[in-house]
Amino acid sequence: MPRSLVLIIYNLLLPVFFIVAFPAWLLKMWRRGGYGTGLWQRFGKFKLEASEEPQDVVYIHAVSVGEVLIALKLIKKWLEVEPSLKVVLAATTSTGHEVAQQKAPDGVRVIYSPLDFAWIVRAVMRRFQPRQIVLIEAEVWPNLVNTARRMEISVAMVNARLSKRSERRFKKYAALIEPLFAMVDLVCVQYEGDAERFAELGINPSNIHVTGSIKLDPSGGTAPQKREAFQTMLDDFNTDGEIGRKMILLASSHAGEESLVADTLQTSASDALLVVVPRHAERRAEVLADLESSGFEVVLSSQYQAPGNAAKACLLVDTTGELCDWTAHADVVVIGKSWLAQGGQNPAEAIVAGVPVITGPHMGNFEPLVSMLCDAGGITMLSSASELGKALQDVLADHEHAGQVCQRAKNVLANHQNAVQKTIELLNMNASVSRGNMQEYEQDHE
Repeated sequence: MPRSLVLIIYNLLLPVFFIVAFPAWLLKMWRRGGYGTGLWQRFGKFKLEASEEPQDVVYIHAVSVGEVLIALKLIKKWLEVEPSLKVVLAATTSTGHEVAQQKAPDGVRVIYSPLDFAWIVRAVMRRFQPRQIVLIEAEVWPNLVNTARRMEISVAMVNARLSKRSERRFKKYAALIEPLFAMVDLVCVQYEGDAERFAELGINPSNIHVTGSIKLDPSGGTAPQKREAFQTMLDDFNTDGEIGRKMILLASSHAGEESLVADTLQTSASDALLVVVPRHAERRAEVLADLESSGFEVVLSSQYQAPGNAAKACLLVDTTGELCDWTAHADVVVIGKSWLAQGGQNPAEAIVAGVPVITGPHMGNFEPLVSMLCDAGGITMLSSASELGKALQDVLADHEHAGQVCQRAKNVLANHQNAVQKTIELLNMNASVSRGNMQEYEQDHE
């Protein structure tokens, strides 16, 4: 199908979708604390004058928290290599925007991603005059990439991954998708299999490069670090004068998984401390109720006060962007979204921190990494929740074996060594062979 026809269809349907989805979108923003924090930026309206904005920037498009963290890892390393680089980081969700504002290096302009209406995207591109647009993972928004093509701005997609399941879904709509992916100039993928699958979606194979995963690169970014404030909280949960109580971290949990793990600990008579970090902090009330129903006294990190009965208490971390450093304090990490939901969450931070990992059976979003970890004996993947209690006891009881498992996991991650550096080198090459620049576009269209 011609690209022009695909864009006509998209732009006819987009206003309808926006009208239908707008109320729910506002509600979600309100729940996540994003309402009123730059809402108009989504429509291309900014408080700063255009003359005050950075220009000739690298414009990095990230959607939610996960993509923002990947972008930040890339940006920090890139600025080390090229300190004069000007960067705009555009986040889509309010939680992603919050993390970007908290963690972005000085000088990085953080904005909300504009809605994908052509006139809004054009206004934002004129404001920042990007030398290059970088899409984190496979986030190809039609009007964004088409506007870049028309303005002769090169487009790169980094840390891209395409599972077999996603490939099958994309192929059903190949006539609509292939013209969009064809507008991407550079694709940095995580694995050889990803390269083959993207090539079948209309991307020139010569534009696809295997770099490894930025997320999993042990040499890029900052490893999880213990925080004194976190340790002070954890010390309040020690029992009977005990120092250094074992800690089980339930990471990025989804609905129902908090009860599942809490009930397991109650029935297994474990004396380990449970710390829960939900994937979405706005679920705090629901998670609090579930943990209390399982018999725990629940302490919220956002309203912290020492537990009344440490032996019967657990800690609910209901603040955003702290999971990485909580991981450094754990003795074992249980991965969320792998038990009752589908896809799993990223085990890399725990592996880098040297913490053993236990997952449920649903880790499809992190293949082939999880299969490689299982084959190497670097992770414990259970077929059902009924096995969790014993698995936790085994890991906590045998420190030497846990250390061996962690080392094997780190060896697997070494396959992604220097992924960040490789990506930066390719992005710099991509910018240098850009199809033109915005100044020429503006002159031609005055």
